[in-house]
Amino acid sequence: MMNAIVNPVLTEALLQYIWQAGLFHQDNLTTITGEPVRIIRTGTLNRDSGPDFSGALIKVGNIMWGGNIELHLQASGWYKHRHQHDLNYRNVVLHVVFELDAPPDKLPPIPCIELQNRIPKILLERYQKLMREQRFVPCEHQAAQVSSLVWSNWKERMLAERWESRAAVFGGWLEQTRGNWEEVCFRAVAQALGMPVNATPFLQLASITPHLMLVRHKPHLFQLEALLFGQAGLLEGDMPDAYSRKLAQEYAHLRRKYRLQSMPGHLWKFLRMRPSSFPTLRIATLAALIHQTSHLFSRLLETDHPEELFHVELSPYWQQHYRFGKTMDKPAGIGTVAIRNLLVNTVCPLLYLYAKHNKVPHLHLKALRLIEGLEPEDNAITRNWETIGIKSENAVDSQALLQLKQHYCEQKRCLECAVGTKLLRG
Repeated sequence: MMNAIVNPVLTEALLQYIWQAGLFHQDNLTTITGEPVRIIRTGTLNRDSGPDFSGALIKVGNIMWGGNIELHLQASGWYKHRHQHDLNYRNVVLHVVFELDAPPDKLPPIPCIELQNRIPKILLERYQKLMREQRFVPCEHQAAQVSSLVWSNWKERMLAERWESRAAVFGGWLEQTRGNWEEVCFRAVAQALGMPVNATPFLQLASITPHLMLVRHKPHLFQLEALLFGQAGLLEGDMPDAYSRKLAQEYAHLRRKYRLQSMPGHLWKFLRMRPSSFPTLRIATLAALIHQTSHLFSRLLETDHPEELFHVELSPYWQQHYRFGKTMDKPAGIGTVAIRNLLVNTVCPLLYLYAKHNKVPHLHLKALRLIEGLEPEDNAITRNWETIGIKSENAVDSQALLQLKQHYCEQKRCLECAVGTKLLRG
């Protein structure tokens, strides 16, 4: 076996997966010096520094050993990585290698097994095919072959990961605002109104505009618009009509009163989007939402129909305009798709975080029921999934498939994916 070339398909990550899943022939397994080996427990994968697996249990000869396992593509990796000088490796009870590239007397005095001739070639071929694939997802031609049970369980996991990711962001805001759920909700709703292209400037707008100040001006929609459009940097320069000039005058007064600092207006994006999605109309929507709804987050916790809270009526000016000085034929307002996206990307993760933070499980169930009842999102990613036979039945599916594509398929994390590992096993 010495001086052979390591299989170019094999990576340490794949070798770790093969070991953990036991995907190698274990009959008549022996160390490189001929002692019989029995694998009782492969151990737990360690993603930090130190040996690859901990808590393993093996029997070498007549002796039972419990401890750590270290894996290398080549046996010489032990010395190349200088493990002999690292105290973390003192409790390694088994050295697992793909290829024995040095004689036993040149290796550390630790039981060692070689897997090169024990790993099915078909497994390596399947993995190579996935890694070489340059299509929409690596398993594009095989994904639909995986059972619906595997897909269902994996989608649940993907949704949970997506909510955890959103909850981590919201949780950071909760710390910044010293536990002010209403302000966290305000930031989250603002960000969602800007999705996808104006999410960042909307979040900046919400962050530099004190929520308490906006609540103070809640009875006056005109003042709310002046504050939000002014803080957005959209009331600078020569304004095109009387209404926008009045807003600019009002903001100048409020800016001095509260010592406000606006953001640069050039951050907002208008190109290649429908007028209904223009940030101007969405800012007007945010102003109307604050004007017409008190204690929004508290109401989201209580209501069984959160979508009703987002059906707001814009001011007369914004029912007829999509930008300052630019009129439109029919009244504007937030549409059903935008409301669904708010529920999916904001309301459900917020309820999930609140339920987790305050140990209120019924709110977690409420969030699940809500998203299960929403239509799936329609975008390039969900449409591509459908073309390969993976259809979204509701928003749970579409959110799960977005998470899978963005955080697994694009990085080719097939070894961490239930669908990918199912295809590898065959």
